[in-house]
Parts: sequence; structure tokens; C-alpha cells
Amino acid sequence: MLPGGTVTFVFTDLEGSTELLKRLGEAYAGVLAEHRRVLRDAFGARDGQEIDTQGDAFFFGFASARDAVAAAVAAQRALADHAWPEGAALRVRMSLHTGEPVVGEEGYVGIDVHRAARICAAGHGGQVLLSETTAALVSGALPAGVAKRDLGEVRLKDLDEPEHVTQLVIDGLPDSFPPLRVDREEPIDFGDRLERRILEDVERRFEQSLSGEAVDTAKAGTGFVLFGLANVVLLVAAIVAIVLLVRLVL
Repeated sequence: MLPGGTVTFVFTDLEGSTELLKRLGEAYAGVLAEHRRVLRDAFGARDGQEIDTQGDAFFFGFASARDAVAAAVAAQRALADHAWPEGAALRVRMSLHTGEPVVGEEGYVGIDVHRAARICAAGHGGQVLLSETTAALVSGALPAGVAKRDLGEVRLKDLDEPEHVTQLVIDGLPDSFPPLRVDREEPIDFGDRLERRILEDVERRFEQSLSGEAVDTAKAGTGFVLFGLANVVLLVAAIVAIVLLVRLVL
């Protein structure tokens, strides 16, 4: 029976599984099975309950956020210490999020499940990511040799609200990863955006005027050129006034 109430979800996903399959060939099946055993041992030892597994991905639930974090750390260390065939290195991304899902007939239902999955999808192999809720629950109670690194607020696919994500830094394991695979929040500054668009339009018009200078000169002398440049000057002056007005209003 699935635990109810407050639950900490753990999602895992093996990075680069297709490349690993091409490299190992028939030996890949045994590596995948061993990978599953390592994760099940680490999560089961801390009372994690397996909810689902698909291919090289797992979904576990924990009644305690601290147990979930300890299990994820133990799993990453076990994966790193394991002697994989042909010197292969298995890089597994993990995410943890705590919420209060509804227990349905076929498992957990609710936005918290999707949030945990989206956080996992944003990570990289070997990385352990915590949602803001989980990070707060385990603050000051991390396993020995583990610290937190603030990755800031990010937008997750299909979710309306941004999520503040924290990475676990585990002694002896890689802790430097590329940016999360999400679009970061961009502050909305109407004045800056309007000014940028206006300036881009000015540059475009000015370039058009210069590019037409030779043609106009050849056809009708310098009169048309002077007229075109005068229009550009007047346009620039008007735009500068608009930008200043926007700045004053905002």
C-alpha cells in the first residue's frame, strides 16, 4: 500500500542509455539489471517504496524527506563505486520533491508528481536536485559529507509556477554540471524591452538609408540623400523623447 499524507518523491533516469547500449551491446542488459539492483538496495534500505519503473527510470516514494535524501546520496555513491564492465560509467540524474498527492487506484495523482518528474528531466547524469519544499525540510539535517548548492529559480515545462531548485554536493563525486535544461526566469522590464526594440528599429532604418545613398546619388544627386538623412535625424530625436518619457512614467 502506498504511503499517504506527505510524501517525498524520488525520480531517477539513466543518462546516455542509448550510447551505452551501442557501446556495450549484449552486455547492456546485465548492466541495466545491476543498475536497478543498486538503486533498489539503496532506496529499500531507507524504507523507500518502489512506485514504478520504466526502462532505465525509477519512481520511488518516501514517508520522510531525510530518508529520501540519504537514499539518493547512498545510491549515487554506490553507482560511482561499482565496477561496471569495459570501464563504463553510469550517470543517473535524480530529483526529489515533497508534496501531498492523492492516492488513486493506479498510484499517485497530482501536480506534485509532475513537478518531481520535471525537475528530474531538467538535471544531468550524476546530479541530485531538490525542490524548494524538500530542500527546506532537510535544511540542517543533510547526511555527512553533503552540502547544498542554490541553483536559483527556473521554469519547468507545463507548470505555471517557477521552482527554486537546489543541488546536492556530495563529497568525492562530481559536482560541476552544465546549466539546468530549462528556461530561466527573465525579469519583465517594459521600459528596457521597448527601448531595445526602438533602438533596433533605428539601426535598421539608418542602415536602409545608408544603403540607399549610392542609388539616390546616382539617380537624383545629393538632394534625396540629404532628405533621407534628415528624416533619420528627426526619427532618432523623436524616439529618444519617447524613451525618456517611458523612463519617467515607469
